[in-house]
Amino acid sequence: MKPIQVIMMGAAGRDFHNFNTYFRGNDRYEVVAFTATQIPNIEGRRYPPELAGELYPAGIPIYPESELSRLIVEEAVEQVVFAYSDVPHTYVMHRASLVLSLGADFRLMGGRATMLRSSKPVVAVCAVRTGCGKSQTTRHVCDELQAMGKKVVAVRHPMPYGDLVKQAVQRFASYEDLDRHDCTIEEREEYEPHIDRGLVVYAGVDYEAILRQAEQEADVVVWDGGNNDLPFYKPDLWITVADPHRAGHELAYYPGESNFRAADVIVVNKMDTADYANVRTIYRNAAEVNPDAVVVEAASPLFVDHPERIRGKRVLVIEDGPTLTHGEMAFGAAYVAAQRFGASEIIDPRPYAVASIAATYAKYPTTGAVLPAMGYGEKQIRDLEETINRTPCDLVIVGTPIDLTRLLKIEHPMERVRYELQVIGQPTLEGLLRGRIGS
Repeated sequence: MKPIQVIMMGAAGRDFHNFNTYFRGNDRYEVVAFTATQIPNIEGRRYPPELAGELYPAGIPIYPESELSRLIVEEAVEQVVFAYSDVPHTYVMHRASLVLSLGADFRLMGGRATMLRSSKPVVAVCAVRTGCGKSQTTRHVCDELQAMGKKVVAVRHPMPYGDLVKQAVQRFASYEDLDRHDCTIEEREEYEPHIDRGLVVYAGVDYEAILRQAEQEADVVVWDGGNNDLPFYKPDLWITVADPHRAGHELAYYPGESNFRAADVIVVNKMDTADYANVRTIYRNAAEVNPDAVVVEAASPLFVDHPERIRGKRVLVIEDGPTLTHGEMAFGAAYVAAQRFGASEIIDPRPYAVASIAATYAKYPTTGAVLPAMGYGEKQIRDLEETINRTPCDLVIVGTPIDLTRLLKIEHPMERVRYELQVIGQPTLEGLLRGRIGS
């Protein structure tokens, strides 16, 4: 019987995982192509034969998503698998309508087909959107587990933007490992805070191989989710972070709503800056679609080494890139710090943006008068550096989780903003972890 012809729609993450766990070695299907979007410069490559398996001796081509219609027709494709995250429900259905109009089936894959089981307890930290505070929640969970005497290994959602074979299984325990793997800004933002805590972090492409290696040095595996994707590993405790600054998004974005519905614990973050009416919206939605979830309230207090340096200054604000782009936020922690500590003016960097940074603003016009710390490759890192140094300001306020000066030469004075999760009242994540994982 001729195998079913399949296209995987992705962004160099969930699509590769779905292929590896379900389609690789499955002779009932033939994956004829991946399509790519969201992340710059990931199309035009091949998913390599070393990772694709013996059914694909030449690997699998990766095309831009703009070629989807042509590929469906020319390859007589019967199924299209949608496999990326943090998009509105209407976006998903528009893609589905396109696929259906061309005669193919449109498919979303769930946990039963794609979640791997671990021999060690797994705590998964996910979110309803990018920028909810998932990373700081993950750090808090890791801190609590370490305080319980557990050896914790964090496994981060994939960001394989380079040589996929070399990136199949990556282990990070030091800054030298970050340099050796040529990590992007986006990768460093996620890995560095774990390394600073003495944790080992794994990431890459082949998440079963990653899991089996991580299990060898972990008492507990913490799944550090990306965007608002579902966990790759079956959780023993599933934590989902919601954002009252975007109340209602927990029921309006894919697959964040699935995380919201499936969670054992819902963390309502940013209570210190949220409108209480928006908090109540999240509580009502949780009660409606996931009444068994435990709701934990938390704040995201800011820490600035020298806040007095901000007062009266004309400042350039730099925020986490994905939060501003497909996360659709117009500001972040650095913007809040600029206002709180009395900056005289927040300089709009858009007139000074160059090359790929200017293109980012064009692609994501809802980004406000702040600079997204985009750095998906060396060229974009240099574009970011030039944009920063071209922007006339007295001070740069950086709200990314990493020290940008390790990658960029910033000519202006600079202050970093740090933020950590602070659980408010009861219940606590510590108590929930002890109850589920054990002391």
